[in-house]
Amino acid sequence: MNPLPPDAAARARAGPRDPVDSATAMAKTTRPKNAPKAPSTVVRVGLVQSRASKDPADNVARTVAGIEKAAKQGAQIVSTQELFRSRYFCQTEDAGQFALAEPVPGPTTATLAALAKRLGIVIVGSLFERRAAGLYHNTAVVLDADGRLAGTYRKMHIPEDPRFYEKFYFAPGDLGFPAFDTAVGRIAVLVCWDQWYPEGARLAAMAGAQILFYPTAIGTWTGEMGLKEAQRDAWTTIQRSHAIANGVFVVAPNRVGPEDELVFWGSSFIARPFGGVLATASESEEEVLVADCDLAEVERCRQGWPFLRDRRIDAYGGLTQRYLDGASPGSGSVAGA
Repeated sequence: MNPLPPDAAARARAGPRDPVDSATAMAKTTRPKNAPKAPSTVVRVGLVQSRASKDPADNVARTVAGIEKAAKQGAQIVSTQELFRSRYFCQTEDAGQFALAEPVPGPTTATLAALAKRLGIVIVGSLFERRAAGLYHNTAVVLDADGRLAGTYRKMHIPEDPRFYEKFYFAPGDLGFPAFDTAVGRIAVLVCWDQWYPEGARLAAMAGAQILFYPTAIGTWTGEMGLKEAQRDAWTTIQRSHAIANGVFVVAPNRVGPEDELVFWGSSFIARPFGGVLATASESEEEVLVADCDLAEVERCRQGWPFLRDRRIDAYGGLTQRYLDGASPGSGSVAGA
């Protein structure tokens, strides 16, 4: 057998190439020297990772300061962490905490809208929504760069675990997984527990989102701190997988610091469409994280790894069921391979 040519052998040793980098390199070699410069597709994305005090006004003020800091660093869109206005109150079932809820739009939405307009940036904010008497949601708002409310998302997956008693407080979302057009591109917002479900990420990407935001409040119970590293690794991995499987950017802002029986471990991050992490925040300190995201990578990545093209939409009917009781592997009719 003839040995591989030197260049082919080198490629084999290197393994699979990042389709984004490969396509970028080819574009640079094929572009005419005198071609007009294309409009920039780079969006500077920011997030605010912070501790939470017992004073909502203080939390809002410090988050506003973080957003302003990100804007000074050139961020064009900035996201808060989940329920940034308060400490994570879902560790217990306490009806008194419903006093923290507010309408959407409401006072905090107005604050973020005015800030977005003043800074000329897009803001993603996570709020405790009072929809009606006795009806509440874990809600995210998207304020466009002109202060307009560009979209609202209600958390679809509601957890119920020790120290995460969210079903007591929040009704499941009823708005689906929409994407919203903004001054910097088409985005979608999902919230915390949603990040463990590939179906939500897929539907948001299918709606045209180029960036998925996941405002988050995740940490480890003080009685299980030995599990922190494994939990954090799983959290990072599942969201990077959404970036890879859908060819989108993923932005995950988390809170940080101890609150009652939970220790929130920050580690907020921004990932590229091929899953590479562009920037990561501290696991113990407040931080404003900013990274440049070239939205042209979305198409370049999907050209190299065309997962959307190759989906077998005729074979996924079972996904609408809770569980396929008694089904044998490969059961069900499938049209053509």
